[in-house]
Amino acid sequence: MNILVIEDNKDVLENTTELLELAGYQVDGAKNGKLGVSKAKEMLPDLIICDIMMPEMDGYDVLYYLSIDPKTSTIPFIFLTAKSDSQDFRKGMELGADDYLTKPFEEIDLLKSIERRLIKSKQIKESFVRIKEDPKSSDFSLDEVNEKHELFKNKKRKVVRAKNFVYLQDGNPNYLYYIKKGQVKTFKTNNDGKELTTGLYKENEFFGYHSLLKDEEYSDSAISVVETKLDLIPKEEFFSLIRNKREIANEFIKLLSMEVIDKEEELLNLAYNSVKKRVADSLLKYFDKYSEEFTKGLQIPREDLANIAGTSTESVIRTLSEFKKDGLISTEGKTIYILKNEELSNYKY
Repeated sequence: MNILVIEDNKDVLENTTELLELAGYQVDGAKNGKLGVSKAKEMLPDLIICDIMMPEMDGYDVLYYLSIDPKTSTIPFIFLTAKSDSQDFRKGMELGADDYLTKPFEEIDLLKSIERRLIKSKQIKESFVRIKEDPKSSDFSLDEVNEKHELFKNKKRKVVRAKNFVYLQDGNPNYLYYIKKGQVKTFKTNNDGKELTTGLYKENEFFGYHSLLKDEEYSDSAISVVETKLDLIPKEEFFSLIRNKREIANEFIKLLSMEVIDKEEELLNLAYNSVKKRVADSLLKYFDKYSEEFTKGLQIPREDLANIAGTSTESVIRTLSEFKKDGLISTEGKTIYILKNEELSNYKY
């Protein structure tokens, strides 16, 4: 078993490493949070022990950045700290820590905590393996679902003309939606009428399940980008299937989990990236969703890019002009062609 210890105090790092090696574990150390995140992503340890109070990047930041990466999000995480305040304990647990030890700690307490977390992690991994190997669950994937599946047994069919609403924010959810053909955009509107795009959906994708699963009013609106053919799966039918069919519930849990990770990445981008970087990412996201080839060209409303990037339409138009001047894109009216995909992906200014 490989354990990563992230600790800025040299003596504590060396003593903890020695203790764990004597207990039979392979141990790697990192003397600060940034190095710890880098090492964790590189080595993918079986467990991480991390101090909280560190300069530049504290333990909370380390846990956050590892939790939004699918490769490191399930690694058991134990906090070590000299602070014993209950608020620190609660904050660590809310962020997803598995345990919390206050320094100075007894050696046996640390070893027992590690053993418990490794056993629990092993059980979870074995559970996922059983689900994967279960022929009943492996036969089903939302990516490969077709209209013969029981999800569509009592479906209704609806054609929505371009730029027409599928449902409205604050409305009551009654259906799970599946796109047979076409494109749909979801967005939130604030009290000032400003929009923020929350999702882009294309052929063979489901949408509208967030509010349905919460059994609450819609938190956003859905509108067709082009004429769209929809299958409407009644609410009662959907609930019955996810209660009684484990494989269907598992697939929607995976969908929600991946969306949480995506949304956290988007929030980081909105908080720390420049307007140009956000417009570049929004442009690539739009193409990735609605175009088979980057060089093929795609009609993109500038307002939509602004709503994804979280900026004004004027800023989007100005940024696109700069991208065009730099040779990253070309335009013909509303149609955009991406000329240098890699450069646009790595845009940093």
